[in-house]
Amino acid sequence: MTIRRSESRFHFLDDFRAVIDREDVAAGIFLFPALVLLGIFLIFPIIYLGYLSFTGGSFTRAGVHWVGLKNYLRLLLSPDFWQVIGNTLYFTIGTVIPSIVIPLGLAVLLIGGGAPVESRQLPFIAIVRTIYFIPSIVSLVAAGLGFRWLFQTDGAIDSLLSNFGIDKIAWLSDSLWAMPVIIVLSIWKQIGFNLVVFLAGLQAIPVNRYEAAELDGANSWQQFRHITLPGMRSPLIFATITTTIFTLKSFEQVYIITGGGPLNSTNLLVYYIYDRAFAQFDFGYAAAAAMILLAFTSILVYLQIQNSTQE
Repeated sequence: MTIRRSESRFHFLDDFRAVIDREDVAAGIFLFPALVLLGIFLIFPIIYLGYLSFTGGSFTRAGVHWVGLKNYLRLLLSPDFWQVIGNTLYFTIGTVIPSIVIPLGLAVLLIGGGAPVESRQLPFIAIVRTIYFIPSIVSLVAAGLGFRWLFQTDGAIDSLLSNFGIDKIAWLSDSLWAMPVIIVLSIWKQIGFNLVVFLAGLQAIPVNRYEAAELDGANSWQQFRHITLPGMRSPLIFATITTTIFTLKSFEQVYIITGGGPLNSTNLLVYYIYDRAFAQFDFGYAAAAAMILLAFTSILVYLQIQNSTQE
């Protein structure tokens, strides 16, 4: 009797292993095409980019040659590269902070800071959300052309300012004003996406927390500081990281509006990589700069994954 029971147990384990094996094989079959495409279009280009960063020359008859860390040393000793890093930091800080603060304030105003959303308010919130989200789906090329027309000399913005007695400003040819124009475009582009994220985050905060705080005599600012901000931790981190990645990979704004000028004042890291690779054909140097950008974005992606796993 004991032998039969043990045999039946072993048969059960064999059947279970057979099912597991079949599921693994099936999963492998379905995942294989996606993994092949991922390897061809993502993993291989990253590996090849790393290889190029240690080479010199170009894709000509002479070909490329190994130079080791020379490209990275050239980067560190290049004044232009450090100016581009400074421009990118200025652009990132100037874009990320307003792109978080403005939609967060709009979301609190729309939701009412924890008050339950009435059914009659839902259509209004949906309309406002749609209006603010439209810039997020507009092509950056089209938006860049529009902003270049608005801010060109004798353009619509100058005409509007002249009505108030303000002298015309050379927005796009002045190193003081060219970067703010690109920052305003980037903020306009990102606000709608972050607003949708914050609206969803606010609606997920339990209303009874605000009701209890009101009974304890907490004012609106205290509720926002001690309930809304802690409750919005994950959406705030998500929006901050995604907006930072958006700014770090910005290219179209610079390419369409200023071309990196005037006096290199709007040259961002991605545009700098493009210019060195496809205008000056210095592929190894451009690859080294791209590897630095990849390291930055990889850290941000890792932080986002950590934030997601901690929820």
